Amino acid sequence: MLEEFKKFALRGNVVDLAVGVVIGAAFGAIVTSLVQDVIMPTVGAITGGLDFSNYYLPLSSKVQTGLAYAEAKKQGAVIGYGQFITVALNFLIVAFVLFVVIRAMNQLQRREEVKKEDPAEVKLLAEIRDLLAVRR
Repeated sequence: MLEEFKKFALRGNVVDLAVGVVIGAAFGAIVTSLVQDVIMPTVGAITGGLDFSNYYLPLSSKVQTGLAYAEAKKQGAVIGYGQFITVALNFLIVAFVLFVVIRAMNQLQRREEVKKEDPAEVKLLAEIRDLLAVRR
């Protein structure tokens, strides 16, 4: 059983998945910082100082208005729609960056496939196709 587990754990797909998860977590932290520290302050400056992360709707009369979102949550139930906007923007950025990276990888892969094409092989296949066409 130990040998079987060792075989499974060291299989290429499992190791690739583990590396992907670790890199994904690091990439997520980078994107979160990009959104919170670069994009949202820029959006706030453009919109006149708005900070979306502190927008909320109090659901309890115990919650005082005008507090930061974190403080308001301590006082009672609140809907943090500003935090949702920030997280949604974060998701859109991650999705877009992944789209661009995967698109670039696919283009590189297509170029490699074109380079691998052997002209002699193509010529031979064309000759076989022509002979088969003549036979019919």
